[in-house]
Amino acid sequence: MRLACLFSGGKDSTYALHIAHQAGHDIACLVSVKPENNESFMYHVPNIEWTKLQAQAMKIPLVIVSTPGRKEAELNDLKKVLMELKKTVKIEGVVTGAVYSTYQASRIQKICAEAGLYCFNPIWQTNVKSHWHELLLNGLEIVLVSVAAQGLDKRWLGKKMDEKALHELVALEKKHGVSPIGEGGEFESFVINAPLFQKKIQIEKFKDVWVGLQGTRTITKATLVEKGNRGLEQE
Repeated sequence: MRLACLFSGGKDSTYALHIAHQAGHDIACLVSVKPENNESFMYHVPNIEWTKLQAQAMKIPLVIVSTPGRKEAELNDLKKVLMELKKTVKIEGVVTGAVYSTYQASRIQKICAEAGLYCFNPIWQTNVKSHWHELLLNGLEIVLVSVAAQGLDKRWLGKKMDEKALHELVALEKKHGVSPIGEGGEFESFVINAPLFQKKIQIEKFKDVWVGLQGTRTITKATLVEKGNRGLEQE
């Protein structure tokens, strides 16, 4: 099936894309929604502009959808683009990285139904621990670029996820009720390497901003490098 993938650059959309590709689907393009509203109910905001580099790493065309990010109305902008892609590049369905958010999943499903497109949710309702293990076992290299929950202090901003970090997240779930996959907005992620990446993303410069318990790492410079290189610099 010829599919477009809703792509935020984070762990879940990247892994959903990987599963769709492994299942033999033809990925026509990535679709990234860029809301003007930082408090968008539907869409990932931190570092969304760097999906261009991720798309380049995978050599998959990227379509960027701009939206004011107003609740519910922001869905219409996505629907228009998907209907246009159905005509122009002949997509038959849409891949999403929804895991537990009924708010997001139900609205994407509604858009797809109205547009006559299949909605493929390969990681919907997966077990949290198993989901993280699958991400890591499949070689996704994931860094946290936003944190906003009790227990997620400055050590977590920019942290590269591994099994040790996963155990810490599970402990924070028990102590503070933090969602280990971040679907409640507790954190946002950015993928610097994945199986479909032909080159890895090297974050060269970034800027951290903290407001109360919320911290955001904004990437200011990043490049593609051969896999195995590394480097990081704060402004």
